[in-house]
Amino acid sequence: MLKVGQQAPAFELPDSGMEMVSLSRYKGKSKVVLFFYPRDSMPQCREEAINFSDREEDFLSHGAVVMGVSQDDILCHADFCEAHGLNSLLLSDVEGEVCRRYGVLHEKEMGGHMRTCVDRVTYVIDRDGVVRHVVPVQNSRDHVVEVLKLVKEM
Repeated sequence: MLKVGQQAPAFELPDSGMEMVSLSRYKGKSKVVLFFYPRDSMPQCREEAINFSDREEDFLSHGAVVMGVSQDDILCHADFCEAHGLNSLLLSDVEGEVCRRYGVLHEKEMGGHMRTCVDRVTYVIDRDGVVRHVVPVQNSRDHVVEVLKLVKEM
């Protein structure tokens, strides 16, 4: 996992609309709330994505753009956004390269087999591209409120 004060690794990933999104696009312009999650289909992940989308205007009013990253492909993200009326950018990291750079991808033994897992973690990145907050998800309901409070304080 990245640490507070580190430069956020650069990336460029496709969103659910098949547009490429890069972190550098926001440098000097906006704070970035970058949340990582395992899968669109998981109930806690779905709740988190919906909560971020529901509060998107609040984040924008405090100069922050919200982006979610998972290993789901762009078609899965598109279906997910449409099914739940989501506004947030959901980025597809199918190969897990960005997840690796952000330290949220790891191998875990489950049922006697090794599985690749993505930690549910949110990074708050300032306008200079520096990680200012690292917020592991403890409770899906309170997580977005906690992250919004941190953005407001920046």
